[in-house]
Amino acid sequence: MKTSDDTQCSTLSRRDWLKLAGAAVAGLQTGSELNAAEAREPFRIGVVSAAILGKPQTRNGHTWHFAQYLHPEIDLDALKKHYPQVVDGWRKVYRNPELDFDLLPFPDTRITHYYDADPTVGAAFAEVFPGVQGATSLEQMAGEVDAIWMGDASGKGDDHFDLVAPGLARGLPTFCDKPIGGTVAGTRQILEFAKQHNAPLMSGSIFNYEWGMEAALRMRNAGDFGQIEHVSARLHSRYRLDGWMIYGQHPVWTVMSLMGAGVEAVSMYEYRDTCHALITYPDRYPCHVWYGQPFERFEYNRTDVYFKKKLYSFTPSIEGDFDIGHKYEMVRMAATFRDMLHSRKEPNPHQEILEVTAIVHAAAKSLKEQSRLVRLEEVLS
Repeated sequence: MKTSDDTQCSTLSRRDWLKLAGAAVAGLQTGSELNAAEAREPFRIGVVSAAILGKPQTRNGHTWHFAQYLHPEIDLDALKKHYPQVVDGWRKVYRNPELDFDLLPFPDTRITHYYDADPTVGAAFAEVFPGVQGATSLEQMAGEVDAIWMGDASGKGDDHFDLVAPGLARGLPTFCDKPIGGTVAGTRQILEFAKQHNAPLMSGSIFNYEWGMEAALRMRNAGDFGQIEHVSARLHSRYRLDGWMIYGQHPVWTVMSLMGAGVEAVSMYEYRDTCHALITYPDRYPCHVWYGQPFERFEYNRTDVYFKKKLYSFTPSIEGDFDIGHKYEMVRMAATFRDMLHSRKEPNPHQEILEVTAIVHAAAKSLKEQSRLVRLEEVLS
């Protein structure tokens, strides 16, 4: 049995290791870049919460949880009042300054505005994050901030263009959550509007920023184990078709991030609360998405990457700890958004974003047609 001293030593060792990992990421920036970041006025971030069929997401996890790292201050007493169920986790892990990966707090970002069609939602957020003000107009907010973060935990994407268009029209760097457009036409509309106004756009999946995903990408780019021949991306949550249209984006993005664009066709089969999708390429091995995989311990997802000379498997956890791994991927996603503010370079090509939407819809079409292999061009045209 471990004593309390043993546990403390183990925890400190893990934290030190994580700080080294964060330092390695931070080390990608030069000292002059970091000094410049500290010297400039902070980027003013306007956070926008999407709705679900017109109803507000009162505690939208993709604004409250994901965007919080862009803001250096938090009032835990106010959090206890407005969101009591997360206080312990945030105090121990998610806002614990000892688990900052040597990245937090960012020296040059601050959330200044929060928009929700229901102003009471923004009022609660502003109380928890000091210095934030509730915005009553997207157009006015777009004129008072330097960038937009549009978060959507469970919406369908039908309102996304209207929510991000005012900022994109001003050329503001914008994060547009999944499903970016809800439909292929909706996604294309946002991508083309962003390009028209020279507005850097970020969209994708939090799975892109897992510790294991970053390790897999390093292995791929180094080439030490040969090329990737197959990816099996699995989601533990139980499947339903309406859930596939939203959360199916995540494992599809896993395949896209590792294998790249150029998908030819998709076939999907469902059985009760699970589904399997086959993603094919004309010039690469096919890949596999399993939504509803049985699990012995819930970690949300699991990925197998089959290199020619190595099988690499990972979950979101770091050293078996899901909370630390989940915080890492949220921090890295926020850091990638911050990088885009500085460089105005988009982290994901538009073609990848469009193909992810098309894959999700092609799979749904396949399901209705007895799992026929549906060519991507059928839903893209």
